[in-house]
Amino acid sequence: MSRFRQSAFAPPPKAAQLPYRHADGRGDPWHWLRDPGYPDVKDERVLSHLRAENAYCETVLGGEGDVRPALLEEFKALVIPDDSAPPEWLHGRWYGHRFVPGKEYPLWYRRTTLSDPEHVFLDANVEGEGQSFYAVRDWAVSPDHRWLAILDDRDGSERLRLRIRDLDTGADVETLNVACSPGLGWSSDSRTVFYIRQDDKQRPRWLHRHERGTTGEDPIVYEESDPGFFMGIGESASGRFLIVESAAKNSSETRLIPLDAPTSAARLILPRRADHEYDVTDRGEELLIRTNDKHLNFRIVRAPLADPAEANWREIVPPSDDVFIAGYGAARDFWWMVERADGLKRVRVVPGGHDNATAGRVVTFPDAAFTVSAMGGHQWDRPTLRLVYESPARPRTWYDYHVAAARLDMVQETKVPGHDPARYVVERLWATAKDGVKVPISLVRHRDTPTHGQAPLLLYGYGSYGMSMDAGFAANRIPFLRRGMAWAIAHIRGGQEMGRAWYETGKLLNKRNTFDDFIACAEHLIETKCTAPGRIAAMGGSAGGMLMGAVANMRPELFGAVLAMVPFVDVLSTMLDATLPLTPPEFVEWGNPAEPRFYDYMKTYSPYDNVTAQTYPPILVSAGLNDPRVTYWEPAKWVAKLRATKADDNVLLLHTEMEAGHGGASGRYKILIEVAERLAFVVRALDLPAQPNPV
Repeated sequence: MSRFRQSAFAPPPKAAQLPYRHADGRGDPWHWLRDPGYPDVKDERVLSHLRAENAYCETVLGGEGDVRPALLEEFKALVIPDDSAPPEWLHGRWYGHRFVPGKEYPLWYRRTTLSDPEHVFLDANVEGEGQSFYAVRDWAVSPDHRWLAILDDRDGSERLRLRIRDLDTGADVETLNVACSPGLGWSSDSRTVFYIRQDDKQRPRWLHRHERGTTGEDPIVYEESDPGFFMGIGESASGRFLIVESAAKNSSETRLIPLDAPTSAARLILPRRADHEYDVTDRGEELLIRTNDKHLNFRIVRAPLADPAEANWREIVPPSDDVFIAGYGAARDFWWMVERADGLKRVRVVPGGHDNATAGRVVTFPDAAFTVSAMGGHQWDRPTLRLVYESPARPRTWYDYHVAAARLDMVQETKVPGHDPARYVVERLWATAKDGVKVPISLVRHRDTPTHGQAPLLLYGYGSYGMSMDAGFAANRIPFLRRGMAWAIAHIRGGQEMGRAWYETGKLLNKRNTFDDFIACAEHLIETKCTAPGRIAAMGGSAGGMLMGAVANMRPELFGAVLAMVPFVDVLSTMLDATLPLTPPEFVEWGNPAEPRFYDYMKTYSPYDNVTAQTYPPILVSAGLNDPRVTYWEPAKWVAKLRATKADDNVLLLHTEMEAGHGGASGRYKILIEVAERLAFVVRALDLPAQPNPV
């Protein structure tokens, strides 16, 4: 039983309960926490309540015995002062980014040759000077290397500003004062830039074409009128086309615009239809198309560029029950696939002239759990494929795979200060879910962490939208591991780690599988003596925060702490409100509660609607005032309801970032303040040592 008690501190804030009834007849006494002026939050009652919660959080974690300052220094010591990635070849020059010691944000540079001095063309530290939040969300340089298009975010709201910079002078020559979404593309003659403008619901609705130096309203190239579809753009593999993709969770369609004729109409490859997803890349005079028309796990076909109708498709990679084709790409002399099998990623490279993927080679790595990705790059005639590899113990490493020689050469290895991968053990475990399905778990621990069944453990989960939580590296885990904690990732249904069916059986009327899987993983870790009941800190964010709320309602006794970051917890209210940016596109994920079957099912798991008068573990909740994805009032209302309902004295904290959005604070050092707060909470809740174990 937790000794982390609210009664040891000043009384927590109490939110007033005011009468309010939903259109569906449900009462919600904390609805007033939603400012009707959102996203411009000015209601002083709301702001005062959030500030009071922040002050209470400071009272509990601060004062005498505050471990956060020491933890923050420990996290900072793991930051690579001059962290960088190897440069990439783009339009005949080398482009890269790196950090300056002590600075929050990266800078971007270019060189004509790798031995030339670097020319810094974008420094986010300069751009964001004097601002509490700043993030460069996207940038694109013109083919002639003269012009730079920049999309940046100045408050975390994800309403992006578009600027065009003259790289010869370093001066911004144009600023388009419209709210943009990520995605940029330049025409071949460097005169025209494509960008996406948001509507008043913050949905990416219009693709525009802007010619440098012109004024007035930019032409609309394409309008996405269906609120269930989101639009994105990017260059094709060869750089010849702008790819315009409109996609829902279960349907998509693609258009091509030749970048040497930017005023051409967007050419539709195949019209959208229900339950069909496809994507496209070009390879000479043909297209490669990844499609799930015949199987959930996708297949790959080739089609002539001149007429890519389905009648002309030729299958080159058949679908498989055991292998999920997660991605693919092409260069002039080879192509590749990113596959998932048994819950792990692998890359298969196929030399040019071969259409049969069995002629390709799978690049292998030795760790029990890891992740690997292929970087498409911008050099069409390159002889190598750049791979990025990491495991829970090994930091990111870049390799070049030489296709002709089938040789893997290391390009750059990340060295985290004071971290030795050999001191850590990585394991792959399998839990059995309620319905008998085997669920993979990736686990990392220090080699000296005892396995006597009482060690603390952090269990992370997500399980939504088909997003796979791969077993990568995070330096911010190291202070947890140094205190004798194991760190595990539950690869639960709702992601795609085990293929597309893994996603399909974790959404809509199967959503409860996600929660059952996470509970099964916790139980398996207890049964195998990795930890014990009440020694698990469960953590998840966004839809993973919904997971935290659900499992805390269902099996609170398993957990000694719950960390719910920007949690999507008021599922019914949000999905009943079609004015919110993400609601219509997500009907295919959660269901439309206007239909009784979905309403009734959601009501069985929606965390806010299932809070009961039971004992909950200590809970830390975070929110972002400018968050457009999970609005701040969801976690605020949930905490208010928990405070009024739960039958225990365990600590419950809400911390709202008042000048940030869904991703929390910007800046590599500022974000560590949040991470140190999380570890400080776990230290108190699980009675961990304030200082790391001797290593």
